[in-house]
Amino acid sequence: MHAISRVSKLSARGQGLRAVAAAARAPAQAARRANVVAVRTLTSASSAQTDRDTITRLLYSIGTKREVERYLRIFSSSSDSSHPAKFAVIKVGGAVLDQIDELALNLSFLYRVGLYPVVLHGAGPQLNSIIESAGVIPDYIDGIRVTDAKTLQIARRVFLDENLKLVAALEKLGTRARPITSGVFTADYLDKDKYGLVGKITKVDKRPIEAAIRAGALPILTSLAESDAGQILNVNADIAAGELAKEVEPLKIVFLNDKGGMFHGITGEKLDTINLDEEYDELMKQSWVKYGTKLKLREFKELLDHLPRSSSVAVISVDSLQRELFTDSGAGTLIRRGYKLFRHKSIDSVGPDRLRQVIHDRDPDVLSGEESVTGVLNALKETPYTIYGDEPLDVVAIVSHPEGEVPILTKLLASRTGVMNGIVDNVFNAIKKDHRRLFWTARADDENRAWHFERADGSFTRAGKSLFWYGIHDVQEVEKIVKSFEEKGRIARSYLPVGPSAPPHRAGATPGGVRSYSTMARRRVPGTSRGYATAAPSTEEKRLALIGARGFTGQALTTLLSSHPHLNLTHVSSRQLAGYPLTSYSKAPVNYSDLSVQDVERMEKDGEVDAWVMALPNGVCKPFVDAIDRGAAERKDGKGGSVVVDLSADYRFEDGWTYGLPELYGRTAIRASKRISNPGCYATSTQLLVAPLLKYVKPGAWPTVFGVSGYSGAGTITGPTDPDGRPTTLPKVTPESLHGGIRPYALTDHIHEREAGRHLSSLLSPELSSTGMKIAFIPTVAPWFSGITSVLSMPLSEKVTARDVRALYEERYQGEKLVRIKNEVPTLVDVENQHGWTVGGFQVHSEGDRAVVVGGLDNLLKGAATQCLQNLNLALGYDEYAGIPIA
Repeated sequence: MHAISRVSKLSARGQGLRAVAAAARAPAQAARRANVVAVRTLTSASSAQTDRDTITRLLYSIGTKREVERYLRIFSSSSDSSHPAKFAVIKVGGAVLDQIDELALNLSFLYRVGLYPVVLHGAGPQLNSIIESAGVIPDYIDGIRVTDAKTLQIARRVFLDENLKLVAALEKLGTRARPITSGVFTADYLDKDKYGLVGKITKVDKRPIEAAIRAGALPILTSLAESDAGQILNVNADIAAGELAKEVEPLKIVFLNDKGGMFHGITGEKLDTINLDEEYDELMKQSWVKYGTKLKLREFKELLDHLPRSSSVAVISVDSLQRELFTDSGAGTLIRRGYKLFRHKSIDSVGPDRLRQVIHDRDPDVLSGEESVTGVLNALKETPYTIYGDEPLDVVAIVSHPEGEVPILTKLLASRTGVMNGIVDNVFNAIKKDHRRLFWTARADDENRAWHFERADGSFTRAGKSLFWYGIHDVQEVEKIVKSFEEKGRIARSYLPVGPSAPPHRAGATPGGVRSYSTMARRRVPGTSRGYATAAPSTEEKRLALIGARGFTGQALTTLLSSHPHLNLTHVSSRQLAGYPLTSYSKAPVNYSDLSVQDVERMEKDGEVDAWVMALPNGVCKPFVDAIDRGAAERKDGKGGSVVVDLSADYRFEDGWTYGLPELYGRTAIRASKRISNPGCYATSTQLLVAPLLKYVKPGAWPTVFGVSGYSGAGTITGPTDPDGRPTTLPKVTPESLHGGIRPYALTDHIHEREAGRHLSSLLSPELSSTGMKIAFIPTVAPWFSGITSVLSMPLSEKVTARDVRALYEERYQGEKLVRIKNEVPTLVDVENQHGWTVGGFQVHSEGDRAVVVGGLDNLLKGAATQCLQNLNLALGYDEYAGIPIA
């Protein structure tokens, strides 16, 4: 039983996954200096230096020996004599050409280790400089340079000059290089009347490139193309690099720029990794993704959609090229397609034949003859288990989790593609999300031993076998669990700290042969791993201020916060209750205060809190948010201001705010956001009901939702003072006023109707998105305290069955901890005082053209406070469900 199989031979991402200890310990500038020193040492030693071992040792200054040798092996095996250009396409931005010596040094290094990248450069800044000195202002339309005959004449000369400069710089270092300025790209006019002599590439001839590599020279290309008639045409260098990559299908595609990566438009932080399959749609909706950033993301996605999944795009600076290629931590921004992950509770759900083949091909115990495929599959049946993986099964992990016992990761089997695309860490992160504690094993000679230590809170090693765990920090508890593993045979005895005593002559032997637990609470280095955007959850203590804490939602939220392991409520503001103690919060004594706009601005400026929650009526929040913005602008701690979550409707329609419904619109944007609008209670249930059926929307016949809510949803009013003089809170609508019945209200144009329609529109298919989404919604108040029942009636564009409808909901909400799917119609007991959303009662009209589905939630919890805490957790870096009771 081993947690890592062939993953250990390739380790993290071939294109950027794990942190490397050496790089993590060294400051960025020191790593850069080591890289450049290594290159200079190589090139100055001898221009004829060909000793690969010596060159490889120079690379150890920027990465570990295993990393360097692994990537050299991968890159060297990626090409052969029939496909010599498989290693990498490197696009050099014009601004980088100003660092030509540094660029030549880095390319020479690759050449000396036997790697031949295809280099294509632009020359935009140089061209602009010459054109402007001639008194001509460069003209752009839609970001494309308008190119007339004079501009093309200058462009051709500039491109040739820059190309020859780079070739000369390389040859000066003893690196053979061949200028290729024509014969590769064939193009038609993009739009002659609009852009002039600008081309759209129609064909790429890679023969001149392959001929150069076979002759032992680096191919250095420009982005000029020719039409079939022989007319030279200007082509955007980024686009040319993309078209070239589609043709040669390289393992690495590198864009060198002067910034060293791509950056978040609001926080200013460098984007470490972008997984397009998971994050592209969400990113393209962000207000800061526009102009050049949007264009690049679109181009990268279009490019990677045409390439094998083993390809990726890296945007880096020239001085980080070696670190990007030869270390697990990488250097700039890595863009890859990513993978959708699954969780299955049975072998049949995965496919018995597919799983059998994976075990046969990758399990080291099977390959060594210690186990059989049948034995592995039969062992699964002994305890409840979950199989994790990605759709093509490039990574498969199996976790055994008997009821009431600690889970064990029994298998983690990855293909080379799974390793190269970083799916190993993504699957491990999915396991961590489901299991707060975990044990696994590995052999001490595992080639990727560091991977286990980086992810473990503790470990034990004896006689060449290692046991790892996370989520347990008490040695006595670990010992207790290990003994239970021994008694029940859940982990092979050879991996456990039990057994015969060590021989007396062995140094360091202890009575009973049990060594101490060697690495409890192992230190982790933040920011050194390329997994998904979700890093390991934070455990840092942070402070929260709540403004408007008197209502039902405020009371529900403060009660939840009492159980939060890391977030502390330090301020609650209510004008009527100022000076009185907050009774619904038990972690520490807190008194109500009456915070003014000026108080809020000062607190934000001084960094007194890390997050604000606005629990105010609609239309009241803006002055406080404006005060926070002013205070954040004057902060000097470099943290960029506090997180704000608004529970009112004031910012649910604002483009600059992130709409916080994680189950539908993703977690990535919330994690990166400082301004989050919490969805309305009815709107949450409505959107969760409609979203899985959007593929069957019938234009012109929009869905109708009938919602019934407890009277707490109508809000509160100030009641009489109690005997101590403390103001009380009363419901605005009382059950007595309803006389045992229900009361429909706001029969048209309810704000939740517009809210649901607006945000669901972003999920529509392209052909429907232009018209937007409409919802007919009828709210009703009922004589119970809390809980909403929403009934969806939706005309369908195609005939479906009730079974099909249920399957859509199961697929859409697979793995969502706060969504429960049942066959029956949810009733009040299913939703009242529950922290999630429940859906059921799936029915389809006898003619198959109308679906009816029922969903429900507690309007004060998942409809408000619980959802608010989800958003806070994500934005503050905590586990999403910290402080939320999960049934």
